[in-house]
Amino acid sequence: MEERTRAYLRGRFRDHYRRTEITPPPAANEREWGFIPWTEGPDTTMVRHRSLLELGDLSEFLVRKRPRHVYFSAGRFRDPGASSMSAKDWQSADLVFDLDADHLPSVTLGEDSYAEMLAKCKDALFRLLGFLEDDFGFEDLEIVFSGGRGYHVHVRDENVLHLDREHRREIVDYVRGIGLEYEHLIETETVAGLGRKTPTERRTLEIEGGWGKRTHARLMTFVDGLLEMDEDDALERLQEFDGIGEGKAEATLNAARNNREQLAAGNVTVHTAVSQLAERFAARAVDDDNAPIDEPVTTDTNRLIRLPGSLHGGSGLKTVRLARDEIDAFDPLVDAVPDTFRGHEITVDVTAPGEVELGGDSFTVTEGDQSLPEYVAVFLMARGRAEKEKE
Repeated sequence: MEERTRAYLRGRFRDHYRRTEITPPPAANEREWGFIPWTEGPDTTMVRHRSLLELGDLSEFLVRKRPRHVYFSAGRFRDPGASSMSAKDWQSADLVFDLDADHLPSVTLGEDSYAEMLAKCKDALFRLLGFLEDDFGFEDLEIVFSGGRGYHVHVRDENVLHLDREHRREIVDYVRGIGLEYEHLIETETVAGLGRKTPTERRTLEIEGGWGKRTHARLMTFVDGLLEMDEDDALERLQEFDGIGEGKAEATLNAARNNREQLAAGNVTVHTAVSQLAERFAARAVDDDNAPIDEPVTTDTNRLIRLPGSLHGGSGLKTVRLARDEIDAFDPLVDAVPDTFRGHEITVDVTAPGEVELGGDSFTVTEGDQSLPEYVAVFLMARGRAEKEKE
C-alpha cells in the first residue's frame, strides 16, 4: 500500500470516528487494549498491553489515532496495562467464539464469492447459536459481524467467566463434535419382555436435545424419505451405504415400515439394521451440524478480539453488533457499509480488477484509474486491490 493510500484511509477512518459513538464492552477498564496503526510496509505492528486508562476516552482515542484495527481482550485483569501476561493478574474472561469464512469446510476458496462465503458463515453462526442457546442454555450473548470474513460471539454468563482453558476446550470439543461416540447418545433401560422370563434391554436414542436430537432428526428425515419411495428405489437408496447389501436393505426397509412410530420416539432397537443406520447418521450429524469455530480463539483466556463498532482495516466495513432477531435479515455487504463512505465517488487506480458486490450492487472494476462509490474504493484499497489516484 502506497503512502497516499494510507494517508487517505487514515483521514477517512478519522472522519468516521468523529461521527460515530462507540460503546465499549463491559468492564472495559479491566481489559487489555491493542491496535494496529497504518504503518508503512507489508508487515503490521500491533501496539498492545494498554489499559483504557492509558488510551484515554475511547472516542477521542479513535479520532486521534484513527487505527487500522482496534481490539480489546476477552480476559479481565487486575492490571491490564502490565507489560507481561503474568503481571496482569488474570481474573476472568468472556467465552469467545470466532467463525471465519476462510476456514469453513463448506467454502471453496477461489470459487466462492465474498458474498457466498459470508452467507455460508451465517449458516454456521446459526448452528453455533443452536449449541450455545439450546444445549448450554447461555443467555448473555453478544453477536458481532467481524467487519471482515465472519462473526464473533461473546458469552458473558457468570458461570463461564472463570472457566480455565481445559474446560473451554471441552466446550469446543462439544460444538465441534470432537470425540463424540454414538453410545453416549443412547439410554439403556432394562424391561421385562412380554411372555419372557428374562428381562431385555431397550436402547433409546436421546431425542430431547443435544447431538442425540440432531442425529434423530437426520435419521427420521431419511426414514420418511424412504417410506415415500417405491420399494425398488428405497432398496437402491439403502444399498448406497457401505456394508448394506440387498438382504440388509430389505430388513431395514421392513423395520422402518413396521416401526415408524417407535423410531419417532427414539427406539432404535426395533432392528439391528436400523440401529446401525442410526449410528451412521450420528457421524453425519457431526460432519454437517457441527459449528466450525476457530478453536484456539475459544480456549485462549487472554485473546484480543475486534472492538464492535470499529472499522475493519482490511475491508473498510463496520464491525456490527447484532441483536438475535436481526441476524436473519442482516446483509453484511449492505448493512456494514459505513454511512461516512456513502453518497460520493472517488477515483482510484485499480491493480486487481474483478467483480465487487457491495452496498446492494455489483460492480465490475477494471484495471487502471476508475471512478467508484467511495465505499467500493475504500474496500478495494483496504484489501490491497487499488491505490488512491495520484493528485
